[in-house]
Amino acid sequence: MPMFDVGRLREDVSFEAELRGQRLRFASRFGLFSPRAVDEGTRLLLDQIDVRPEDDCLDLGCGYGAIGLTLARLAPQGRTVLVDRDVVAVEYARRNVEANGIGNAEVVLGDGFWGLEGRRFDLVASNLPAKAGNEALYLLLADARASLRPGGRCAVVTLSGMRRFIERALEELFGNYEKVKQGRMHTVAVAEVPVSGSGDSPR
Repeated sequence: MPMFDVGRLREDVSFEAELRGQRLRFASRFGLFSPRAVDEGTRLLLDQIDVRPEDDCLDLGCGYGAIGLTLARLAPQGRTVLVDRDVVAVEYARRNVEANGIGNAEVVLGDGFWGLEGRRFDLVASNLPAKAGNEALYLLLADARASLRPGGRCAVVTLSGMRRFIERALEELFGNYEKVKQGRMHTVAVAEVPVSGSGDSPR
């Protein structure tokens, strides 16, 4: 007897979740990250970060869109961009934006900040992939710093074993670091662009 019903595995996975008081519906599929439910790290990040109604937000590495859809709901006067390099993730994120009737969000196919040159944000949020490697993560954080307006925030969640690297990287790039919450497996950290700065990357 086969282990799985292949036809059923190809079907969409559908579920609902309440994130920061927002009830959202998601379609996903096997092969995407955490396809059956919103993962613990994403929930921890969303529970801890400050989102202002007028913020222009970026969900970096959006998957099927749990972070980005929540940010768009919490910042109705701003514009939220969701970006991912996985074409399947982008397709599902677009479906989920439409299914939830969110009009202030757009989904972009791109690798990190590739294709987002010139876009400026008040908040960049990401559930950083542990397997990306320190060099790739440092580049993402450097690009996040360059894309943020003065006073803008970069909020990330990582496996707690990565917290020392993230602390050092954010201190180097932003000049500040705040460990907002350390959970059982994940740590949420935030860094902010100084209001007196230009918002450009440090040299």
